[in-house]
Amino acid sequence: MSGVLRVGNASGFYGDRFAAWREMLDGGELDVLTGDYLAELTMLILGRDRMRDPDLGYAKTFLRQLEGCLGTALDRGVRIVTNAGGLNPAGLAAAIGALSDRLGLTARIGYVEGDALQRPDALTANAYLGAFGIATCLDAGADVVVTGRVTDASLAVGPAIARFGWGRDDLDALAGATVAGHLIECGAQVTGGNFSFFTELPDGGHRPGFPIAEIHPDGSSTITKHPGTGGAVTVETVTAQLLYEVGGPAYLGPDVVSRLDTVQLRQDGPDRVRVSGVRGTPPPDTLKVGVNNLGGFRNSMTFVLCGLDIPAKAALVRGQIEEAVGKEGLEVTLARTDHPDATDTEAASALLHVHLRDGDKARAGRAFSAAAVELALASYPGCTLTTLPGDATPYGVFTADAVPQGAVPHVAVLPSGDRVPIPPPPRTAASTEVAAVEPGRAEATATTRGTTRRGPLGELVGARSGDKGGDANLGVWARTDAGYGWLRGWLTNERLAELLPETAPLTVERYELPTLRAVNFVIRGLLGQGVAASTRFDPQAKALGELLRSRIVDLPAELPGPAAEVIA
Repeated sequence: MSGVLRVGNASGFYGDRFAAWREMLDGGELDVLTGDYLAELTMLILGRDRMRDPDLGYAKTFLRQLEGCLGTALDRGVRIVTNAGGLNPAGLAAAIGALSDRLGLTARIGYVEGDALQRPDALTANAYLGAFGIATCLDAGADVVVTGRVTDASLAVGPAIARFGWGRDDLDALAGATVAGHLIECGAQVTGGNFSFFTELPDGGHRPGFPIAEIHPDGSSTITKHPGTGGAVTVETVTAQLLYEVGGPAYLGPDVVSRLDTVQLRQDGPDRVRVSGVRGTPPPDTLKVGVNNLGGFRNSMTFVLCGLDIPAKAALVRGQIEEAVGKEGLEVTLARTDHPDATDTEAASALLHVHLRDGDKARAGRAFSAAAVELALASYPGCTLTTLPGDATPYGVFTADAVPQGAVPHVAVLPSGDRVPIPPPPRTAASTEVAAVEPGRAEATATTRGTTRRGPLGELVGARSGDKGGDANLGVWARTDAGYGWLRGWLTNERLAELLPETAPLTVERYELPTLRAVNFVIRGLLGQGVAASTRFDPQAKALGELLRSRIVDLPAELPGPAAEVIA
């Protein structure tokens, strides 16, 4: 089939802008509207919901959003695809059916299941399915397709398969659509949200619109947004999202491996970026599995340390807490937010964060927080806390596993109720072979030559960072060709360790993406046991890129500083 498929996205996570579904439906023409609700942390939250009520396990917010939008979508022929089914896609599909009946509508609903794996030792274990189950539901006439754990990009790839009739061997087309899906999956991030150069956006980044991918029959796409909405779509906003939560140039998926080092970006008019040239290779022979377990209980108390002798005050508190509850599971972090000779209390104060994790809820609960409060009149001068005593809360631990593609019963449940098994790809590559062809691990050795000037690294580069289980990724892109020529030689693993000392003892993989003028780092183990268990100030590494950009370094004097013109 010919023509362009317009796929919009109205949700990037569970808790995204509630009104986005209505905004996208009313803002202009669409063929499909998607919603991504599932992060690794979300699966843990849904797992705990299901423990309380077996009928739950899906994103309840989506039902409330759909109540005001389902009639509009049906009237306009906009098909809805979402992974809000979480751990219970059949339950959400039934709830949508009941909603449709209550509203006096006729909605054909399909859903995809099979991702949930039976693991008695896990709270949740879900394989990341591909897009062909979604396509099968759409081919059968579904107005709404609900999934559990599929890859985020599959929400856009499935409709493209259904529209254009792609098969398993259309690897380049599948790869191109996968990149398009990755670009819009996080909602407003590709239209200027969380953008390094937000001050250059036409509206200063106040309310970016949600994105649209116009997907072509060959898998190429144009990323855009509805007219009159905020933010912007530029090569740089697209680059930023393309670097988000990725690893090496081989972007692994259940249907195809998309080569990020082949992506070509071109500005194609105001708020339109053309994405082309993406090459695909056979997918790995395994599927990623996200596993969540309850790790125990944790609690936190924060002390304010004001004025002089900050290290000694911190040492006193640590010793007193250790004497009261013991050292095991205790973690103490001193944030030196204090300034010398300050004229107000807040500016003169540092923060001492004290965390306790334990399998014993009683020890991590009131026993810990009460011990901290008891120091109020018996510790350092000026002792005060920002937190009230409270009980411990459970935390989760995320791990990633893999299973053979053929071991997962991927099933499309059609609006008729018929169940259609989705076979695995007939052609795959061994996971070890996929990893073996990765380029870009070798360190560049060029250094800055000639005249330099001191300034923040962010004058020349943008960055985007995020989490993948216990690992973090940090993508850095240059704004010009000359800037990339300097960046790729200057920002080595050793340099990164100097600028971000917490990365120094960790395994760091470095990848170059020349077509994006970018370097991507994967920092293994930075987030420990994952977001739900992390006690870092920035548990998802979202601010890691901005920390890097803020470091003062020697910049080549011949490279221009901050851009003088606003993005148009």
